[in-house]
Amino acid sequence: MVPVRWDNVLILQTSFLGDTVLTLPLICEVRRRFPVKKLTLLCQPVSRELLLDHPAIDEIITDDKKNSDRGWRGVYRTAARIKERSFTLALTPHKSLRSALILYLAAIPHRVGFRQSRGWFFYQQRPERNPELHDVERNLSVLQAFGLRPEQCQRAIDLPVSSEIQKRVDEKLLKLGVLENDLIIGVSPGSVWPTKRWSAAGFAALIQMLQQRFACRVLLFGGADDSAVVEDVQRRCGGAAASMVGLIGLRELAAAINRCRIFITNDSAPMHIAVARRVPTVAVFCATTPGLGFYPYTHEAIVVQRDLSCRPCASHGGRRCPLGTEDCIRQISPDAVLRAAEKLLAIDRYSKSPRVPFEPEFMTV
Repeated sequence: MVPVRWDNVLILQTSFLGDTVLTLPLICEVRRRFPVKKLTLLCQPVSRELLLDHPAIDEIITDDKKNSDRGWRGVYRTAARIKERSFTLALTPHKSLRSALILYLAAIPHRVGFRQSRGWFFYQQRPERNPELHDVERNLSVLQAFGLRPEQCQRAIDLPVSSEIQKRVDEKLLKLGVLENDLIIGVSPGSVWPTKRWSAAGFAALIQMLQQRFACRVLLFGGADDSAVVEDVQRRCGGAAASMVGLIGLRELAAAINRCRIFITNDSAPMHIAVARRVPTVAVFCATTPGLGFYPYTHEAIVVQRDLSCRPCASHGGRRCPLGTEDCIRQISPDAVLRAAEKLLAIDRYSKSPRVPFEPEFMTV
């Protein structure tokens, strides 16, 4: 086997934005543990925008696999771009055949990926991936190739915000009339998958309850694809919340969430970003379940869910409810989510020595 050289390291994670956020502990641990001279991340363009300022990453290369780099030609183009950089080592927690093939075609001399990968035969080292672990720990399991178990690693998700970006966001909030001393609650009602979205009516009722109970300022978060959902929530709550859609980009999202006292969200990328900014989080799980390994990886969170035998209906949730009932959405009441929010707002932070590190409270309704 080719000796491991840490001079020029590539970490590949071209899955969804949330999955890339959950790869940050792996990136930081590689940087902390090993004599890395340069660390590069290969990811989708949306992830690049979010992680552009991350201090553990020296360079970000994009693989626009859904658009300009899609298909076999895209595989070869991406591999050619990587090959030019003469990486000495590549690691990936991504299990796709495409990812493994790109690293092979890039002629990186030492490649590490999971035995459970569809392209396992392209890797020289193939550690085991335990599906029962949280995804942060599954990603860190790649380092078993070098004798490190997840429990030996620093596992907290860290997404620093530069003072420049924070100042820019604070100025935008001030223009909305949101003051520094206001009690700010963030609400993110969107998701790529419709069955992972709690109802717009539920979010709207919750916003009205929160304002009556706490006299707070509510900020609605979402990307361009979430604009219709956010507008629906805003209309239903009578304009009681201020929309951040179109006012901030992904590079500013963490800074805006940073100003929230608590964050209320579906199972989605903003949930993981809130966790990375140490913002106490209420996560509403509809079609998906925490058992899939993507729950908020912190003790400063509460997961609200309905116990139904049909959950999860798919690993990401589906485009529509297979049973046509949407019970996992309809049977979660605004009162239940309000109770979780009240519990987080009642304390500044959970104990510094939690019972179970990185594990939220699970509230089944």
